Amino acid sequence: MTRSVLGAVLAASLVMTGCQAAGPSPETQSYPEGPVTMTAGANPGSGFDVTIRAVVEALEEEHLVDVPLPVQNRPGAIGGVFLAEMVERYRGDDDQVSVTSLAMMMNELRGASEYGYTDVTMIARLMTEYFVVVTGPDSPFANLGDVMAAIRSELDGVAVGAATDDEAPFDLLVSAAGGDPSSIDYVSLEGGADQSAALLNGDVDVAIAGVSELVTQLRSGALTTLGVLSEERLPGLDAPTAREQGLDVTLSNWRGLYGPPDMPDVAVGYWQAVLAEMVESQTWKQIAERNQFTTTFMVGDEFQVFLAETQADVQVALEEARQ
Repeated sequence: MTRSVLGAVLAASLVMTGCQAAGPSPETQSYPEGPVTMTAGANPGSGFDVTIRAVVEALEEEHLVDVPLPVQNRPGAIGGVFLAEMVERYRGDDDQVSVTSLAMMMNELRGASEYGYTDVTMIARLMTEYFVVVTGPDSPFANLGDVMAAIRSELDGVAVGAATDDEAPFDLLVSAAGGDPSSIDYVSLEGGADQSAALLNGDVDVAIAGVSELVTQLRSGALTTLGVLSEERLPGLDAPTAREQGLDVTLSNWRGLYGPPDMPDVAVGYWQAVLAEMVESQTWKQIAERNQFTTTFMVGDEFQVFLAETQADVQVALEEARQ
């Protein structure tokens, strides 16, 4: 399977929308009784960080949760370090919630983590977002074609800032342009804040991340969008698609929340019900618009089927891409 086919497989499995009824009604008399720690397993400014803080902001603004929701950042291996802690330290607890995404699957399938979604309690999928390629001020690159030409020429190295799970979509772009993905000079950066700093300091030439991680800098003009991997241009973001530039690559990421293994049913039901109400709130809709989130709420059996099918598709695609 070529990398362009990998893109089609991933896009087909990841760009899903839908909404279903939430789980059991929350038993507010017994849960929650105290603070619930909300964890982003990556640096401030990362997609994980933006997502978990958006959830807490909406829950607090809408007065949907009556207990404190302290947010902590536990960076490492794109969520892999905290995932291991969730499994090994917090089994059965009801006061730990964390954010995850496609990165959880990629980490496990690539051998970067011994744990995956089946080792924890998956609570809900919240949304999807597209990947975007950006560059800094005074960049010689005006579009994706310029970047791909520079990479193909191999005359001057092009340093690409990317989290580990963001490398796959950039590989697809290079492959679609007739280049060799193995020649890409990746600089490992866990989130949008790190990527922005690296671009502004001149440490990398371009970066790829989820739109929400960079949208503030893009709208302010601090960074320049070279292309977004969406089917059509995104509202509120003046950015051409890769397709418009002759690179037929579209790809999105999903993000959701999970808890420890054996998380009590009452806690799972509570969070599913509260989150279902949250995504319908005006506060969440405003946050989603601000961050370029596409709300694709999903819980229960539908979510489990989505996870199983997505992981299977990604595994097959990655295996065939290596051939």
